[in-house]
Amino acid sequence: MRITDRPRVIIRHCSDYEPRLIGEMVKDALRELELSPAGRALVKPNVVASGAQFPYAFTRPEVVEGVLRALAEVGGSELSELAVGERSGITLPTRLTFASAGYGEMLERLPEVKTYYFDEVPQVEVHYTHPGRLRDYVFTPEPIARADFFVNVPKFKSHPWTTVTFSLKNYIGIQDDRHRLIDHDHRLNEKIADLQQIIQPQLCVVDAIVAGEGRMLTPTPRRLDLLILGNNQVALDAICCRIIGVEPRSVEHIRLAEERGFGTTAFERIALSGDVSLAEAQRRAAGFQVGLVRVERYFEGTHISAYAGPPPEPERHDYCWGGCPGAIEEAIEILRQFDEECDAKMARLHVVFGAYRGPIPAAPGEKVVFIGDCASWEGSLAGEPVRIENVYQDRSTKDPYTIEHHGMYAKLLSLNRELFRARRAPFVRLRGCPVSVAEHVLALASLGGVANPLFDPDEGMRYNKAYLVHKLALAANRLRGQRYQCPGGCTRGRAAPQL
Repeated sequence: MRITDRPRVIIRHCSDYEPRLIGEMVKDALRELELSPAGRALVKPNVVASGAQFPYAFTRPEVVEGVLRALAEVGGSELSELAVGERSGITLPTRLTFASAGYGEMLERLPEVKTYYFDEVPQVEVHYTHPGRLRDYVFTPEPIARADFFVNVPKFKSHPWTTVTFSLKNYIGIQDDRHRLIDHDHRLNEKIADLQQIIQPQLCVVDAIVAGEGRMLTPTPRRLDLLILGNNQVALDAICCRIIGVEPRSVEHIRLAEERGFGTTAFERIALSGDVSLAEAQRRAAGFQVGLVRVERYFEGTHISAYAGPPPEPERHDYCWGGCPGAIEEAIEILRQFDEECDAKMARLHVVFGAYRGPIPAAPGEKVVFIGDCASWEGSLAGEPVRIENVYQDRSTKDPYTIEHHGMYAKLLSLNRELFRARRAPFVRLRGCPVSVAEHVLALASLGGVANPLFDPDEGMRYNKAYLVHKLALAANRLRGQRYQCPGGCTRGRAAPQL
């Protein structure tokens, strides 16, 4: 945990995705920040999703290549390992997203660089002791836990759950699927702040050459021609916020990270340098569209009507910004990317979140979908009384040791079973906290009568190939006896389960 007391942010003009040019900028930054890569160096990009459907969602491989080349040249013999690692999202195998993003070709040019798919490596238990934590321990991939020189390389994007995703938010990818969805709800910003306890980067490099507006998985491209570098991610995120006209402390995970001592958002305490002024960067980003649109407003004018009440009362929040409502917004955009006529084809649906107490004006034949464990409502549908009860379980009951992970096909099977049971009923209940983006995609495609990306022959073939290799890698891990690990010994009094 090395937090610099001299936060610096460097804003550079970069109009081309040219690895050697980017590498020179990173080397300049390493010298200016007086950083010397040594030991096990790990680069963590944002590859939440990629490919033809998600062309602006991920850190471009040219940026990662430039960072890796700079680390190799500056670190030299002081480096014992140079690696890149990530866990993609929406239940996609990381192998698939890396391949679709062009990382395979990039890494072939750098044979000395090791690749870690965080969904295929041992997970290490990390204990939290700080005040205000959501839980006492979490799991993180072993390469994260043992990194000596950590470099965070995020994409400059908006986010429907957290307003923006820069450096701090990129930490969601330092957990595998079974663990990243724990607390990925209305306490998401607190989860992000908690994850900062695991590791801090010595260097951050933000891909803002072509940024992403409005959304996280399917953003609108916005050319900024910027590479933003720094030695403290709270300070760096604060400057990124100022570039797009957002008050840094209005973003909850940035405010929490500052309050917990991970850096400062105070403009006067951050040293700015580079060949692009803050004013010029702000001019380039004028009118940048951020996230945080309530689900009711998001679906206005479409065939979907949304209704949202507050999440569980003990949590003291009036809206679940980090859970199911944001997931369905991302899901509909994926379907729109896949089928331009998605909105026209979509059947009339009503979707309900949280403790909703208002009317649901569903006409005969229009399905009502109650989404998430905390959904509750009482009224009449199709002339019949309906009572939906809150089945939310307190987060203290969710054990990171025993939490189950369901792959895409398991989710599809479970969802189809539930839809079949409710085929003649006016409503269906989707359980989960949260109900994931992948599950929303599958549910909307089935209930709405629109094309399902999973059933596209080309997409399906690529997914199946990566899924099979992923499963074989996990089986090999089990044969080698790799298990969850507890640094300093497990104090829970029982054996850790296998991966």
